[in-house]
Amino acid sequence: MLDKNAEGVPVFNQPSEFSCPICHVPLMHATIARQRIFGCTRCLGNLIPMPVFVVLVAALRTQRGEAVEIAPPPDPQRLDRETVCPQCGRRMDTHYYAGGGNVIIDDCSRCELNWLDAGELTAIVHAPDHSLDRRPIIDAEDESPRVGEKHLWPPMNTDKHR
Repeated sequence: MLDKNAEGVPVFNQPSEFSCPICHVPLMHATIARQRIFGCTRCLGNLIPMPVFVVLVAALRTQRGEAVEIAPPPDPQRLDRETVCPQCGRRMDTHYYAGGGNVIIDDCSRCELNWLDAGELTAIVHAPDHSLDRRPIIDAEDESPRVGEKHLWPPMNTDKHR
Protein backbone atom coordinates (compact mmCIF):
# COMPACT_ATOMS: atom_id res chain seq x y z
CA MET A 1 0.00 0.00 0.00
CA LEU A 2 1.25 3.49 -0.86
CA ASP A 3 0.21 6.67 0.97
CA LYS A 4 1.47 10.23 0.55
CA ASN A 5 2.48 12.25 3.57
CA ALA A 6 1.65 15.96 4.02
CA GLU A 7 4.56 16.99 1.77
CA GLY A 8 3.41 14.66 -1.00
CA VAL A 9 6.16 12.09 -0.42
CA PRO A 10 4.89 8.61 -1.31
CA VAL A 11 5.43 6.40 1.75
CA PHE A 12 5.23 2.62 1.44
CA ASN A 13 3.64 0.53 4.15
CA GLN A 14 7.00 -1.18 4.66
CA PRO A 15 9.10 -0.42 7.74
CA SER A 16 12.83 0.07 7.31
CA GLU A 17 15.60 -0.98 9.67
CA PHE A 18 15.83 2.64 10.92
CA SER A 19 13.90 4.39 13.69
CA CYS A 20 12.95 8.06 13.57
CA PRO A 21 15.55 10.13 15.44
CA ILE A 22 12.74 12.39 16.70
CA CYS A 23 9.76 10.07 17.39
CA HIS A 24 11.62 6.76 17.70
CA VAL A 25 9.00 4.94 15.60
CA PRO A 26 10.12 2.82 12.64
CA LEU A 27 10.87 4.84 9.51
CA MET A 28 9.02 3.68 6.42
CA HIS A 29 10.45 3.20 2.97
CA ALA A 30 9.49 6.14 0.76
CA THR A 31 10.27 7.47 -2.69
CA ILE A 32 10.38 10.88 -4.28
CA ALA A 33 11.64 11.85 -7.74
CA ARG A 34 12.58 8.19 -8.25
CA GLN A 35 14.90 8.28 -5.24
CA ARG A 36 14.50 5.94 -2.26
CA ILE A 37 14.41 7.67 1.12
CA PHE A 38 12.94 6.91 4.56
CA GLY A 39 10.02 8.81 6.05
CA CYS A 40 8.40 9.08 9.46
CA THR A 41 4.63 8.74 9.42
CA ARG A 42 4.33 10.52 12.79
CA CYS A 43 6.50 13.67 12.56
CA LEU A 44 6.78 13.59 8.72
CA GLY A 45 10.58 14.00 8.78
CA ASN A 46 12.80 12.31 6.19
CA LEU A 47 16.06 10.40 6.45
CA ILE A 48 17.96 10.82 3.19
CA PRO A 49 21.37 9.34 2.30
CA MET A 50 23.74 12.19 1.39
CA PRO A 51 24.43 11.03 -2.20
CA VAL A 52 20.66 10.71 -2.79
CA PHE A 53 20.05 14.14 -1.20
CA VAL A 54 22.19 15.94 -3.80
CA VAL A 55 20.47 14.20 -6.72
CA LEU A 56 17.03 14.63 -5.14
CA VAL A 57 17.33 18.38 -4.56
CA ALA A 58 18.58 18.92 -8.12
CA ALA A 59 15.75 16.82 -9.58
CA LEU A 60 13.06 18.53 -7.53
CA ARG A 61 14.39 21.99 -8.40
CA THR A 62 14.04 21.23 -12.10
CA GLN A 63 10.39 20.31 -11.48
CA ARG A 64 9.55 23.43 -9.45
CA GLY A 65 9.65 25.87 -12.34
CA GLU A 66 10.72 29.46 -11.83
CA ALA A 67 8.82 30.11 -8.60
CA VAL A 68 11.08 30.51 -5.58
CA GLU A 69 10.31 31.32 -1.98
CA ILE A 70 12.48 32.60 0.81
CA ALA A 71 11.53 30.77 3.97
CA PRO A 72 11.59 32.59 7.32
CA PRO A 73 14.71 32.00 9.42
CA PRO A 74 14.61 28.88 11.60
CA ASP A 75 14.56 28.97 15.38
CA PRO A 76 18.27 29.07 16.40
CA GLN A 77 17.41 27.03 19.53
CA ARG A 78 17.07 24.05 17.18
CA LEU A 79 20.88 24.06 16.98
CA ASP A 80 20.91 22.78 20.58
CA ARG A 81 18.81 19.72 19.75
CA GLU A 82 20.55 16.38 20.22
CA THR A 83 19.57 14.00 17.45
CA VAL A 84 20.94 10.46 17.36
CA CYS A 85 21.85 8.81 14.05
CA PRO A 86 19.43 5.96 13.32
CA GLN A 87 22.26 3.87 11.86
CA CYS A 88 25.28 4.21 14.18
CA GLY A 89 23.66 5.67 17.33
CA ARG A 90 26.07 8.60 17.57
CA ARG A 91 24.99 12.21 17.92
CA MET A 92 24.20 13.82 14.59
CA ASP A 93 25.67 17.21 13.70
CA THR A 94 22.95 19.88 13.81
CA HIS A 95 23.69 22.92 11.64
CA TYR A 96 22.33 25.46 9.22
CA TYR A 97 21.99 24.02 5.73
CA ALA A 98 24.32 26.04 3.49
CA GLY A 99 22.41 25.46 0.26
CA GLY A 100 19.48 27.80 0.82
CA GLY A 101 16.05 27.42 2.32
CA ASN A 102 16.73 28.81 5.80
CA VAL A 103 16.67 25.39 7.44
CA ILE A 104 18.60 23.59 10.13
CA ILE A 105 19.39 20.00 9.29
CA ASP A 106 20.96 17.11 11.16
CA ASP A 107 23.53 14.87 9.53
CA CYS A 108 25.84 12.00 10.31
CA SER A 109 28.95 12.31 8.15
CA ARG A 110 30.12 8.86 9.27
CA CYS A 111 26.97 7.15 7.92
CA GLU A 112 26.34 9.77 5.19
CA LEU A 113 22.77 10.41 6.32
CA ASN A 114 20.76 13.65 6.49
CA TRP A 115 17.71 14.14 8.69
CA LEU A 116 15.22 16.79 7.54
CA ASP A 117 12.23 17.73 9.66
CA ALA A 118 8.81 18.12 8.05
CA GLY A 119 8.78 20.97 5.53
CA GLU A 120 12.55 21.35 5.28
CA LEU A 121 12.95 19.49 1.98
CA THR A 122 10.24 21.68 0.46
CA ALA A 123 11.94 24.83 1.81
CA ILE A 124 15.29 23.77 0.31
CA VAL A 125 13.77 22.93 -3.08
CA HIS A 126 11.83 26.21 -3.30
CA ALA A 127 14.74 28.39 -2.15
CA PRO A 128 16.56 30.53 -4.71
CA ASP A 129 19.27 28.51 -6.46
CA HIS A 130 22.56 30.38 -6.11
CA SER A 131 24.59 27.67 -7.85
CA LEU A 132 24.45 29.78 -11.02
CA ASP A 133 26.26 32.58 -9.18
CA ARG A 134 29.48 30.59 -9.49
CA ARG A 135 29.19 29.76 -13.22
CA PRO A 136 32.29 30.36 -15.36
CA ILE A 137 32.53 33.85 -16.82
CA ILE A 138 34.38 34.35 -20.09
CA ASP A 139 36.84 37.25 -20.34
CA ALA A 140 36.27 39.32 -23.49
CA GLU A 141 40.02 39.42 -24.14
CA ASP A 142 41.18 35.81 -23.80
CA GLU A 143 37.83 33.95 -23.79
CA SER A 144 39.01 31.57 -21.05
CA PRO A 145 36.43 30.68 -18.39
CA ARG A 146 36.87 32.28 -14.97
CA VAL A 147 34.82 31.99 -11.85
CA GLY A 148 33.91 34.96 -9.71
CA GLU A 149 35.63 37.71 -11.72
CA LYS A 150 33.91 40.82 -12.99
CA HIS A 151 34.43 40.17 -16.71
CA LEU A 152 31.12 39.35 -18.37
CA TRP A 153 30.39 37.67 -21.64
CA PRO A 154 28.95 38.86 -23.87
CA PRO A 155 30.33 42.32 -23.17
CA MET A 156 27.79 45.09 -22.86
CA ASN A 157 28.02 48.72 -23.96
CA THR A 158 31.65 48.67 -25.05
CA ASP A 159 32.91 50.38 -28.18
CA LYS A 160 35.24 47.45 -28.90
CA HIS A 161 32.38 44.99 -29.49
CA ARG A 162 29.83 47.11 -31.39
